[in-house]
Amino acid sequence: MLLSNKGLYRDCRDRGKSRPGADAASVSGHVIGGGRPLPKQTFGTSHVPLSPAVRAGDFVFVSGQVPVGGDGIVVKGGITEQTEQVLANVKAALALAGCTMDDVVKTTVWLEDARDFGAFNAIYARHFPKNPPARTTVESRLMIDIKIEVEAVAYRPA
Repeated sequence: MLLSNKGLYRDCRDRGKSRPGADAASVSGHVIGGGRPLPKQTFGTSHVPLSPAVRAGDFVFVSGQVPVGGDGIVVKGGITEQTEQVLANVKAALALAGCTMDDVVKTTVWLEDARDFGAFNAIYARHFPKNPPARTTVESRLMIDIKIEVEAVAYRPA
């Protein structure tokens, strides 16, 4: 159980239980006013079983984007070129759901080599020049021979 200094916040195991300031709809996260199901919209298509972007309520979730161009081929070059392409792909996926980079509240970044962090970070900073989102960056072996993958979560009321 997660508790603030006043003990008001509980984790998902307490869903449906009463807490100050919350009604059943906001606790469950699955229904909106009047008990109607929260709509889920998917945007775009992929050659693998995923949606490039999914809207759930006021949040848009962007699947991990990799450095492939419009032709489906991994872009040539190193971390600089691949980071530019990945962030362009994130921007395009966001646009499918009516969002921009300014709407992004969280990103997760996987780098194939931690030594690429400096070059990646400089490019990332140009794409998020003010009020950057929360971010997690880790070094990881990736699914294909690429240097970077980025997923994003945006908040934009529908």
